[in-house]
Amino acid sequence: MTKIKAKILHLTALVIAVATLLAACGDRGNITSGDADSVFTTRGVKQVLRIVSGSENKELEPILQKFTDRTKIGIEIDYKGSLDIMREMGEEEFAYDAVWPASSLWISAGDTNHRIKHQQSISITPIVFGIKQSLAEQLGFVDRKVAVADILEAIKQDKMSFCMTSATQSNSGASAYIGFLYALLGNPDTLTSEDLADSQLQADIKSLLSGVNRSSGSSDWLKDMFLNDDYDAMVNYEALMISANRVLEKRGDETLHIIYPYDGLSLADSPLAYYTPDQPDDAKEEAFLELQSYLLSESVQSQIQQTGRRNSYGKVTESNRNVFRKEWGLDIETPLSSIKMPSRDVLFEALHLYQTQFRKPSFTVYCLDFSGSMSGDGEQELKYALSQIMLQENAAQLMLQASPDEVNYFLLFNSDVVDERMSSGEPEDLEQTYELISRIYPRGGTDIYGTAIRALEVMSSYEIEDYSPAVILMTDGMDTGGSNLGEFRDAYAKFGRDVPVFSIAFGDADWDELEAIAEVSNARVFDGRDHLAEAFRAVKGYN
Repeated sequence: MTKIKAKILHLTALVIAVATLLAACGDRGNITSGDADSVFTTRGVKQVLRIVSGSENKELEPILQKFTDRTKIGIEIDYKGSLDIMREMGEEEFAYDAVWPASSLWISAGDTNHRIKHQQSISITPIVFGIKQSLAEQLGFVDRKVAVADILEAIKQDKMSFCMTSATQSNSGASAYIGFLYALLGNPDTLTSEDLADSQLQADIKSLLSGVNRSSGSSDWLKDMFLNDDYDAMVNYEALMISANRVLEKRGDETLHIIYPYDGLSLADSPLAYYTPDQPDDAKEEAFLELQSYLLSESVQSQIQQTGRRNSYGKVTESNRNVFRKEWGLDIETPLSSIKMPSRDVLFEALHLYQTQFRKPSFTVYCLDFSGSMSGDGEQELKYALSQIMLQENAAQLMLQASPDEVNYFLLFNSDVVDERMSSGEPEDLEQTYELISRIYPRGGTDIYGTAIRALEVMSSYEIEDYSPAVILMTDGMDTGGSNLGEFRDAYAKFGRDVPVFSIAFGDADWDELEAIAEVSNARVFDGRDHLAEAFRAVKGYN
């Protein structure tokens, strides 16, 4: 099983006033190796609990540090997407003592070996729309109930667009998407395969998802991306909307008005559960129960509410009502009424349709380093990684299937671009392109900036507004070409479109070069040094 490796944060004891929570600890700039930003570790001397968790729990790190300070029980958290957690739970070997996804849905779907016990919700947060205050007022969404159909109409009239995580890679995107389906169907008792085949539903959900102008594989990173640019709206957890508004208000920028689509609301119940090992470990289980009891205690639940989450019953105590500000549209008076999630089979059918038919098709330009330093293991790892996303029987296992209308453009480079190939999303077309790429061998230098500029030139000749566009640049070295960062900045400014240039760092790649490219395009860098295929899988989940 692949383990995400990243920078480990060593936190010293924190002295925190009861009413104050420090911001979540950061990582190395924009670099990540998967859906999350880092591994979080507290130093304990008794037991160490290894937890795989959704990235939205990063904001609880100070609370977890205080638990270790008090009990001497250490905590190690690998942050991954909820769907990744689900997949790993079904594997023969599981490297963790506990799971903490965003929603119970993924435990129910993933616990095929029936190893989960002591499952308890730690907090509740609904998945909501956050729309710029002025736009929400213009649309008439303030001080009234808003239905999914109202949002659909605004999108059809080109009055708004929004950012949302991928439904096949992140819980917030998946939950919002399932909520959209229920609402557009008129809220049936349960979602069925027959419902998914309804032609009107298919037309409506395609129209709604056509409003997505930036995607992500991580809810936490989606929030950060949103704050770094100028977007109309985003779909995310209520807690992360509160976090975003705090930043916007502090900067003096326009805040978001929170919208709860009354006919398609989904909830994240943040379940923490113990994974029963092959050999019982009473001490480990006792340590887990101590952590769970701590998180559910009255004082800690109050601290969790200060991060913008409701308690495990969906309520907010009187002392924390000021966190959920009415002027931001936050509503803690109306009881939360969530949709009913479909059966496992229907859920996966819906996610398959999202990936292959309903979402905007992706337009991806792959810039692949075939310089001489890639010879040997690097070349083999790159070609294996490509097989995981280009060969559709492999991609299907990762919920990264191509859609027929998508565009895939491949720029193979060393000292210059040495080969260009284009493929549709048809399985046969992708397989043929993969076979051709697999026959090419590394040689020469590394023209990073020139190839990135060429990628923008390729996209300039297409109408990319109907696509979810991205450039994916993979390299193992420092630029040795004739172009530079300034020329790339100029080319990107002239290009004039919001297209992220994601990078995958491998081997001796220059981190500073790649971070600078990511900063220009509001993107991020993925760490592929240990697991290149994992990095490709992660970045593909962002478009």
